[in-house]
Amino acid sequence: RYGIPSAYGDTRALLDDPEVDVVYVATPHSRHAADTIAALDAGKHVLCEKPLALSARQAREMVECARERELFLMEAMWTRFLPAYVALRDLLAEGRLGEPLVVEADFGFRMPVSPDHRLFDRALGGGATLDLGVYPVQLCSLVLGAPDGVSASGSVGTTGVDELVAAALHHPGGQLGVVKAAIRVGLSCTARISCADGWIDIPAFMHRPSYLVVNGSSGAQRIDAEFDGEGLRFQVHEVHRCLAAGLTESAVMPLDETLQIA
Repeated sequence: RYGIPSAYGDTRALLDDPEVDVVYVATPHSRHAADTIAALDAGKHVLCEKPLALSARQAREMVECARERELFLMEAMWTRFLPAYVALRDLLAEGRLGEPLVVEADFGFRMPVSPDHRLFDRALGGGATLDLGVYPVQLCSLVLGAPDGVSASGSVGTTGVDELVAAALHHPGGQLGVVKAAIRVGLSCTARISCADGWIDIPAFMHRPSYLVVNGSSGAQRIDAEFDGEGLRFQVHEVHRCLAAGLTESAVMPLDETLQIA
């Protein structure tokens, strides 16, 4: 139907194809490390779904493998490449709202408990933090950098995964990040970046917004950032851009930051 020239009966056949340059690992969280390292060992560049791994230890192994082989690796934090987040980075670089001091962000929805669903399956890396919390945390990282202290609390459900989580991130300059994630209750799914001279609102859904609202001394300004489709293509463009430039990682979602987030 789509004229795709090749299909494979298993992953090994795909990795053995010399015509394949880049692999997009979109398997469940629990397979990210093994599948990514297998692709890297086969000489393929990799775009790996978020979260990059189940743990910081796994993430380090993946990054070390890519760097040893001088191959491209990026966590597929597609949010970073959407037009609204490009506009956000420009606003922060411009500095017209002054220093960012507080980032508040949450992402959550209510799902019925289903032990067979990946979000409730601990063996597949389920839970609110890995699947949803990574979005608020990456926003704090983007705006404030790496924290020097984390205070977190959560609730573990009957299937053994975290269903609710809230955390306060303290940063070296005294800035704060406040994040929440949930798979058992609906949250606002919004974000606010409060700066010394105003604030930036990111509407629902904060991981794929179509506009921003900038509030400063001159009032509110809406910055439209609509896009067609689901929005996943922007990270693919970045992968192609980096490979064409001979880069092994993206400056927009660098590996050291991915490790900090993990």
